[in-house]
Amino acid sequence: MPFAKLADAQLYYELSGPEHAPVLVLSNSLGTTHRMWDPQVAAFTRHFRLLRYDTRGHGQSSVTPGPYTIEKLSWDVVHLLDFLQLDRVHFCGLSMGGMIGMFLGANAADRLHKIVLCNTAAKIGTPETWNARIDAVQRGGMRAVAGAVIERWLTPAYRASHPAETAAVLRMLEEANSDGYVACCAAVRDMDQRQTLQNVKVPALVLAGTHDPAALPADGQFLAKYIPGASYVEVNAAHLSNIEAQDDFNTRVVNFLAR
Repeated sequence: MPFAKLADAQLYYELSGPEHAPVLVLSNSLGTTHRMWDPQVAAFTRHFRLLRYDTRGHGQSSVTPGPYTIEKLSWDVVHLLDFLQLDRVHFCGLSMGGMIGMFLGANAADRLHKIVLCNTAAKIGTPETWNARIDAVQRGGMRAVAGAVIERWLTPAYRASHPAETAAVLRMLEEANSDGYVACCAAVRDMDQRQTLQNVKVPALVLAGTHDPAALPADGQFLAKYIPGASYVEVNAAHLSNIEAQDDFNTRVVNFLAR
């Protein structure tokens, strides 16, 4: 299996699509793996070479001792690019992946062409809410929070009409490593990039879900306002817009990156 060996961890990754096409990195949300991007593979590999990976603490990547920081998770991406000898790439991240994209846009712009920041914010939640979630997972494992999380990730209408897809997402969340999840919860809890958005130096698309209760449309509009030159779009979805509004999501992202 393909692993990138970093100084203190190894990251699982998958490359797919035309060998000489521009590379697009996809970065997963908290509690998922690279498989969350399955709905994008067919559409995106028509235009790009896809690099999907499991964020530290998730999937088949290392679960190193926490807490983590968004900065650490972001430099993991740069080290992954170094390992694969990739100079510059496009980057698309959702939720926690979008937070990584913000940091990279401000601190590693020389490695990026364009970034897409999906269902994310410069700051999400309060320390109290994140600490409560961390405590719940430490006491009861992932099943203690999975049901409540899935209700925020997908709208009731989608869950009712797509039971198989909903079950697959729930299973991914329930099977997440609880230690890695907690370590990444701390990274999101401690992140505040509101004062550094103006330092993002690459073209950015901010994509929000109209019904997202975690990263509100107002949070996306804030990003688009303060990231120089950023564009903003909304799709009819909750938090996992790439799954719930798959076709619209794919079209918006491809149109922006290929422009």
